[in-house]
Amino acid sequence: MVEIPEGNGSGIVWDTQGHIVTNYHVIGSALSNNPAYGQAVARVTLLNVDGSQKAYAAILVGADKTKDLAVLKIDCPPEVLRPVTLGQSSKLRVGQRCLAIGNPFGFDHTLTVGVISGLNRDISTQVGGIISGSIQTDAAINPGNSGGPLVDSSGNVIGINTAIFTRSGTSAGVSFAIPVDVVAKTVPQLIMFGKVLRPGLNVQLAPDSVAKQLNVKNGALVLSAPETSAAGKAGLLPTKRGLAGNIILGDVIVAINNVPIKTSLELSKILDDYQVGDQVFLKVERDNNLTELSFRLEESNQ
Repeated sequence: MVEIPEGNGSGIVWDTQGHIVTNYHVIGSALSNNPAYGQAVARVTLLNVDGSQKAYAAILVGADKTKDLAVLKIDCPPEVLRPVTLGQSSKLRVGQRCLAIGNPFGFDHTLTVGVISGLNRDISTQVGGIISGSIQTDAAINPGNSGGPLVDSSGNVIGINTAIFTRSGTSAGVSFAIPVDVVAKTVPQLIMFGKVLRPGLNVQLAPDSVAKQLNVKNGALVLSAPETSAAGKAGLLPTKRGLAGNIILGDVIVAINNVPIKTSLELSKILDDYQVGDQVFLKVERDNNLTELSFRLEESNQ
């Protein structure tokens, strides 16, 4: 089981404008009250170069449950801010040394050392989202580390510490971080729009368990495709009932831009690599024949 503690946590200074990046679940209790953007939701304590500390009220700029990321903003002099340097998680290798910085159990500014013990892990968030490509490390991560940086030996941020695999509530040597490539893609959108503009088909797909019951072995079965959606306008056919009450299967999406798709979950993960407005080609199975549809991805409303 993956436990993601909530409450006290850590964060990183993103820029000299005062933007602070942390995990969504760290401020989840404050966000559950549906605060307006620009409303104070937390307090951020900065450790200055001279060793002094000062706390600032932090307002909400943007948040995304699916990626477990949130952006806050504090009002402080730019000269006291030290933005992080971003690395590249795509270049990481298993066995590479890494360091986790955070405030485990309230012990502020704690550093733990470990190695990258796994890459491309898929972890579930509390709201049912999937963070793909996550970094697994044996660096000790405990409650309070969430939202803090995972850095390489050069001090470049390679991930945001987010979860632990445990049965005792404390670090068991299996911890996870959101890869910095995902963070670098998500945070600018949160700052600009307050949310992530996530591309989607805006159709309803059958759960994989239901699709298997309907004898769909590979692909994502379309249950409904509103005519107002881009996919519906492109001709994607939904599942429906015949005159005798029998189920007539709709289109089964088996590939997107020639990348094979086995399940609806795989389709969601692949769409994360695209942007709203990108032109895509869907290969669908229809009446035992393959058909190709082309359209532009629109912003997901799900």
